[in-house]
Amino acid sequence: MRTKIEVRALKKSFESDKGPLPVVEDVSLTVRDGEFIALVGPSGCGKSTLMNMMAGFIQPDAGSIIIDGMLRTRPDSRGILISQQGSVFPWLTVRENLMFGLNGHALPDKRAIADHYADIVGLKGFEDSYAHELSGGMLKRTELARALVVKPEILFMDEPFSALDALMSLRMRNELLRILAKERHTTLLITHDVEEAIHLADRVVVLSPRPTRIQAVFDVPIQHPRRLSSREAQELRVTILSELGVAREELGS
Repeated sequence: MRTKIEVRALKKSFESDKGPLPVVEDVSLTVRDGEFIALVGPSGCGKSTLMNMMAGFIQPDAGSIIIDGMLRTRPDSRGILISQQGSVFPWLTVRENLMFGLNGHALPDKRAIADHYADIVGLKGFEDSYAHELSGGMLKRTELARALVVKPEILFMDEPFSALDALMSLRMRNELLRILAKERHTTLLITHDVEEAIHLADRVVVLSPRPTRIQAVFDVPIQHPRRLSSREAQELRVTILSELGVAREELGS
């Protein structure tokens, strides 16, 4: 499988009252085309800064991001960022939200494409609904469809399900896996939930406390659909949590 993203020795600091604050320190990572990578690490370690550099929204102080062999210097349509804050326009319907990014298409084609992606994420029948008429899960489905409708090659996802309850989060994870099985995307996910990382990812990258470095990388050699209660998944969960500094005694092992 060919390389899609190559991160080379990234460094980033921000100015503070006490001088430069190092946030990302010498991070290198290779992501294969179509691979799903989960990034986990302590709160405030620099995960979002790292992802925003990879997506082109923040420029590194040193190092580089290479996508398809080309240097990334700014955001482009090949990569879409889905954040925990959400980006659904409340004054537009579901269909209008999905049509918003479809430039260069005739209106009937825009409608057809938007309705197709509404159907893919399970929103058929809600195309004319506004944000206040949708549940939290439906809003997340709309946001996911907005990202998919422009056919990005890369999905950057910064804790997209963190505001949902456990049951809805599980449903959205299953929905995402179903969509990715149909529409192939390279995906990077930030999450604090180790079980979510194991459920979704091909590899889990553990980041250190700030300034963040790659502390460990774990393959997830479990076929989909994955049973998180399986011995293999639970052993991997304990190993990753231990790497994050959670003692086995705290895990009840």
